[in-house]
Amino acid sequence: MDVFNKCYKDGGYLGMFRLAKDKYFTRPILSHYPGTEMEFNGIKTIMWSINNYLGFAENEEVKKIAVDTSSEYGASAPMGSRMLTGNTTLHEDLEKKLAQFENKESAILFNYGYLGVLGTFSAIVHRSDTIVIDKLSHACMIDGTFLAGGKYRFYKHNDMNDLEKQLKAANKLGRGGVLVVTEGVFGMRGDLANLPDICDLKEKYGARLFVDDAHGCGVMGPNGKGTSEHFGVMDRVDLYFSTFAKSFAAIGGFTAGYVDVIRYIRYNARTQIFAKSLPMIYVKVICTTLDMIENNHGFRERLWEVATKLQNGLKELGFKIGDTASPITPVYVPAEPEVAKQIVIYLREKKGVFVSGIMYPVVPKGIILLRMIPTASHTDDQIDKTLEAFKALRDDFTLHLDKVKF
Repeated sequence: MDVFNKCYKDGGYLGMFRLAKDKYFTRPILSHYPGTEMEFNGIKTIMWSINNYLGFAENEEVKKIAVDTSSEYGASAPMGSRMLTGNTTLHEDLEKKLAQFENKESAILFNYGYLGVLGTFSAIVHRSDTIVIDKLSHACMIDGTFLAGGKYRFYKHNDMNDLEKQLKAANKLGRGGVLVVTEGVFGMRGDLANLPDICDLKEKYGARLFVDDAHGCGVMGPNGKGTSEHFGVMDRVDLYFSTFAKSFAAIGGFTAGYVDVIRYIRYNARTQIFAKSLPMIYVKVICTTLDMIENNHGFRERLWEVATKLQNGLKELGFKIGDTASPITPVYVPAEPEVAKQIVIYLREKKGVFVSGIMYPVVPKGIILLRMIPTASHTDDQIDKTLEAFKALRDDFTLHLDKVKF
């Protein structure tokens, strides 16, 4: 058999879209400049599908820093890995600032969030150790769990009884340590991990806790320090992780924790040891956006104003948004696959509202999840036009919103 045979069939992720050479529902081409309005298929649309929570992607100060840095350093600096020739005082200063921001002793930078999770897990978890992970965790955490080479056990989403059951089993069968793994804000549904109870259980059973707070850092908590700050458990989270691809409007990620643990990760995370250093342009941009998060709470306050108005408006129209407790706004609409496609087309082309549609197996059959991401840059007028579009969608498609069950 030819190893390429699978490439001509409809297997794999989104196989039917791949065979159809789809560029509408998957891999859509949008205008190059991220913002609250972006062009798609020649139509100006209100954009609700990019994780630009604080609006920094189109912020003029941030763009100026990027331009000035590229002019000074070019695209190449620094050259080499951090371990050999790519370490700089700017990289180390940023790590110190991130550690301080998260009330941790130390932090390590990664070039991508995905690689940060893989690198952290592969460094910390060995064959005798066990990962106990929420079953709805992001793909990078699932992949990191498998690649780490240790044992693993999944627990039902945010189910503390099942988490305790898995911790008991891990302690009974395993000879090594246990790492509990969860997201802080779950990126698809917008609900929060029950961090206070998770902390209680991990301490009861002598485990450690890793929180991927990609959607919480910069967004949650009175100072934007994340879901652990929101719940008041910053000192109880052993390893705090976030990406820079969302609130920080850049590329990369970081893990923060105890100084000796972070040093161990620094010397053992293959995704960092054998990778070129994070380019200077991102280091400088992240320093800028971190300062903005710390010193100007207005961005975060506006984000929550937008999210609250959007979510309340959708609920008043009868739409179900689940148990989100974050700006992430999942709109659940009853629709079979073909109708679901027509709903996405209708919103984008008839109403100028760009949303992403998520279908089975991410959500149950017969439902489409229209995942919306409010940002600090959205205007009240854009919110009103979007709510008008959803009202028209409800009426024109005669949607039976009461049929949505969780």
